[in-house]
Order: sequence, then C-alpha cells, then structure tokens
Amino acid sequence: MFSFDMAVAAVFGLYLVFLAIGIAGSRKALKGGWSELLVAGRAMPLWLAVLTMTATWVDGGYLLGTVEGTFKSGLPLGAQGGLCFGASLVLGGLVFARRMRRFRFTTLIDPFEARFGRRWAMVLALPALCGEVCWSAELLVAIGSTFGVMLGLPLGPAILASAVVVTAYTVLGGLWSVAYTDAFQLGLVAVGLLVAVPVVFHAVGGLHAAWAAYAAARPAGASILPPMRAGVAGWTAPAIASWWDVSLMLALGGIPWNCYFQRVLSCRTPASAAWHSILAGGLTIGLTIPPLLLGIAAFAHRWPAPVAAQLAARPAEAMPVIFRYLTPGWVGVLGLGAIIGAVTSSFSASILSAGSMVAWNGVYRLWKPDLGPEALTRVIRVLVVTLGAAAAVMAFEVQSVQALWFFTSDLVFVLLFPQLLFALFDRRVNRIGSATAFAVSLALRVGGGEPLFGFPALIPYPRIFSAVLPGPVSSWYDGAATMFPYKTLAAAAGLLVLPLVSRMTARWDPPRPLRNVQAADAGAGREEER
Repeated sequence: MFSFDMAVAAVFGLYLVFLAIGIAGSRKALKGGWSELLVAGRAMPLWLAVLTMTATWVDGGYLLGTVEGTFKSGLPLGAQGGLCFGASLVLGGLVFARRMRRFRFTTLIDPFEARFGRRWAMVLALPALCGEVCWSAELLVAIGSTFGVMLGLPLGPAILASAVVVTAYTVLGGLWSVAYTDAFQLGLVAVGLLVAVPVVFHAVGGLHAAWAAYAAARPAGASILPPMRAGVAGWTAPAIASWWDVSLMLALGGIPWNCYFQRVLSCRTPASAAWHSILAGGLTIGLTIPPLLLGIAAFAHRWPAPVAAQLAARPAEAMPVIFRYLTPGWVGVLGLGAIIGAVTSSFSASILSAGSMVAWNGVYRLWKPDLGPEALTRVIRVLVVTLGAAAAVMAFEVQSVQALWFFTSDLVFVLLFPQLLFALFDRRVNRIGSATAFAVSLALRVGGGEPLFGFPALIPYPRIFSAVLPGPVSSWYDGAATMFPYKTLAAAAGLLVLPLVSRMTARWDPPRPLRNVQAADAGAGREEER
C-alpha cells in the first residue's frame, strides 16, 4: 500500500516534468514552420524515432489490456495485442516505410490524394481521423480509471489534467515535443514494470508457484498461441479462426494510421525510416512480457473477498489493483508512473496525428491551398487544441468510446489497408476502383452487423455461439456470438476489387502517377516512382 499524499505529489511532479521536457523540445519547432510541427523537419535521429514509435504503440490499453487478457482469459488473448502490434511495426518497416519516406509525403492521406484526387482522399481520411480521436478518448478513460482505482479520485480531474498538460506541450512543439517526452515516458514504463515484476511475484509466492497455479487452472490459455488444430486443450475450430481473424486485423490494421507514418516521415532517410520501424516492433513485442507476468500473478494470488469481487466485475482494473495492494508504496508509485507515461505518450501522438490530417489534407490541400506557412502553423495548433478538447469530452462516455474506438480500428483495417497497399505499389489503380473497393468492403463489414449502432446482421455469415467454446476462450467475447471472419473477408474483397475494377475502368478514369503532391503543385517537378 502507498500513501495518497505521496502518490498525488509524484503525479503532480511527473506532469511538471512532462511539461518541462515538452517545452524544451519545442525550441526546435519554434525555429521552423509547419514542417517542424508535423514531421520534425524530417531530421529526427534514429534513436529518438525508435523510442517515440515504441512509446506510441505501448499505450495504456496495451498495458492494461495485456494484464486483463492474461488474468481473465489466458495468454493467447493477453499476448495478442503486443505481438500483433509489434508485427505490424515490423511489417510496416519491411514493406511501407521506405516507400512513404522516399516520396517525402507529409501524412498517410498524401498517397491517396496522389492516386485518387483530393476530394476522395478526404473521404478515405474519415476512418483514420475517427480512429485517432476515439483512441485519444479511450486513452484518457484508461488513465482516469487508473487514478480512480489507485488514488480514489473521480474520473473528471484525471481526464482534464492529463488532457490539458499533454495538449499544451503538443501545441508548442509538435512532433519534437512529443518525441522527447515519449522517450522519457517510455523510460518510466520500462523502469516501472521491471521493478514491479519481481516484487509482485515475491508477494504471490514466486514465479514457479504462480505459473503452476495458472497452468493448472486454465490449460486452454497457458500458451502464447492457440493450437493449430481443434480439440487441443479445449480449443474449437471457431475459436481458433476467431483468434487469427482478430490477430490479422491488429497486425495489418495497425499499419494505416497517421501516427505511425508521422514518425516514418520524420526520419532522415528512407533506410532509417524502415529500420526505426523494425526496431520499434522488436521493443514493442519485448515489452509484452512484463504485463503478461503481472496478469499471471494477479490470477494466481488469493485476493481478499472484496478485491476478488472487484476484479471479477472489472478485470480491466487488474493492473492498478496489483500496484495498489501487492507492492510497497514506492513501487506502486513507479507502477502508476508507468501507466501515466504509457497513456500520455500515446495521447499526444494521436491528437497531433489527427490535427495534422485535418490541417494538411483538409484545410491546406483541399480548402485553402494558398495558405501561407505561418497561417498553416496556426491552423495546426488550433486543431490540436480542438481535437484534444473533443477527446476529453468523449472520454466521459466510457463505454461508447471504447466500443467506438474498436469499431473505427476495425474500419481502418477493412477500408484503408487495401487502399494504402495499392496506392503505393500499383501504377494502374484509379479513383473508380478505389471507390468501388471501399463500398464493397464497407458493405461486407457492416453486413455482419454492429451492436454499437444497433445494426442487425444483414448477411448470413456462419455463426457459432460462444457457449460452445471453452470457458477461458468464451470470456473473450463476453457472451456474444463468435462470427465467421468477415472482417478479413471484407479486407480481402477490397484487395481483389480495387485492382480489378481499376483496370476495367482505366479508359474512363486514367491512372495517376504516385508523386509528392506538394512538389507537383508548387511546380517543382515530381518525384517519379523508382
């Protein structure tokens, strides 16, 4: 147990440090213009790019969700997010990063504009923008609930304090401020977790005893990956298919996010853009281990009845409960610092990313192409503040924000991954093919139904109810039906339809070359595909 006064003082001190680092980092941005805010003048060193990318992906949901999944359902669900997010970074570095940096794009939306035109590019930007804003709100909910469990504070003050501090330094320095604070915040995460793990296992009787109790209680969830065939450890074919469907969505859907490409495009060279993504992917996978171990410890510990009831009702609180009840005061404060660092680093990345897309592709590229550099810089800052405030307002709608974020992340995978892949690598795609693929993928996805909006399933996909699944696996779905992998089907349909329709309609809608859209508009020539 730790004292309330000590924890509050530590949190206050952390926020002051965040603000000081952000202000110090803003000096580079203040000397430059919009390019320094959006892509750090394309001068970010490799070490800083690796750390800011890792900090962005290792967010509050990553930590809390990994502990929750391991505690509630088993290692396959607990490890799923970290493994798949890390895999998305590695895949992005191997396939996408070098090409995006070579063309000197400014946002994720630029290749869509080059291939399909400005107006349709902004339609494609909508899923990405919604995903970033909802992610921002969900992060604030994570930090608010953590403060509630560990400090007994209401949700509102934690949300407002976090939003105000992080938005302030993000507005001042853009990506430079975000990157330097990310490096410090990632250090908090690493130190907090590495110190906490041995202390927690000492409190629960040791790693060996905790693992023995865990594996004995849930053999179906004691391995990192599900089995390759049904009938092993209680796994059924629908459960295995559903796990891989979600994993594919996380791994491929984790690529078409502007907060990812903002860091790619800030690197000095195409080669460093690729390597920073690959290295960050390795760190992201490695940082999955400590929260997995904490989830095992939470499951193996014999909690007092009131705490056990709390965890049974709200397993998402497993990580802050561990820090509150199983660690000495100073270790609990370090753990709280780890959660705060993880959440604030990703929140700053997401609001800057969302503001960048609206300012660059919406205001400047589409609406006001004659906007001067100083005016554009002001627009970026105003939009970052506006979107940060919008995320804070949304954060008070806890359940709807969580569900909406998951749904928009789903749409990013289904709708944007095929578009990005062909925009970058297929010379013959056109706007008609893009719009057709978008419509087909959206229809197949929405046709599976969406409880968030009360949409019934309109397409009779095969359905296996979770009641037939093993206990740990069925809890992944909270009693809902385990569906045919229609998300993967919808994305695959886009991958087939986009190039096919583009070639069939090339006579009426000639393909456009991939180019740096800003250079082409300025009469500076265009960077041809190499």
